[in-house]
Amino acid sequence: MTGASSGIGAEIARAMARRGYSLVLVARRADRLLAMADELVTGRDIRVEVFPADLGDGEERAELVRSVERTGLRVDVLVNNAGASTWGPVHGADRWAELALVRTDVESVVDLCTLLVPAMVARRRGAVLTTASTAAFLPLPRQASYGASKAFVLSYSLALRAELRRFGIPVTALCPGPVMTGFAAAAGTTEQDLAGVLPRRMWLAAHEVARAGIEGLERDRPVVVPGLLNRVASLAASASPAPVVAAIVEVARRHDERARRH
Repeated sequence: MTGASSGIGAEIARAMARRGYSLVLVARRADRLLAMADELVTGRDIRVEVFPADLGDGEERAELVRSVERTGLRVDVLVNNAGASTWGPVHGADRWAELALVRTDVESVVDLCTLLVPAMVARRRGAVLTTASTAAFLPLPRQASYGASKAFVLSYSLALRAELRRFGIPVTALCPGPVMTGFAAAAGTTEQDLAGVLPRRMWLAAHEVARAGIEGLERDRPVVVPGLLNRVASLAASASPAPVVAAIVEVARRHDERARRH
């Protein structure tokens, strides 16, 4: 599973370890992966392998798959969880940060599915869990690339699900709303800033989101949106004209920025 060193990914790893899965953990930070591996194997008869890798790099992804094959482990469940975001208007964006986001959030999902799903089809066994976002349901000013990337992940997951259904391979897209992790800081904003736009009741703990995602995959659900308010907001956004939703989000974020300056 990717993005396993913190946040939702770490909680998915913990939940899968409790279910008795052996795990292949992937993220950039080797020290965090090793600490996570030590935690997961303690008191459990499971195997945990760690592979530090930058999933935005195609060569590192290919080497990752080769390395997993050399361990003799078989990927029965592919968890595409790694993700990144940026913050700010497109006219002020850093070109390389935006491209890195696309490579991690979009390219790595496509590449790892292309590399690993064929073996699942050959075995007629496997499953895929992808982490999208409630951002997949609406255009997202100030996070334009992130929202678009998650819309891609959701669409890709649903198409993949349709293709794999006849082979008995479930595919679930996990679409969390705001989650209390370090993700906001990595994007260049803060959870406090986002809380000014997103109601507090929409925020969930990472372990709640992870549990909902795994249970949704076990139940073969196509899309999982944890939290009642998040589900209502996602349905409302999907049913509303996209230009109107985008304009509302932009106005709300500009208003919040002005309020915080004063």
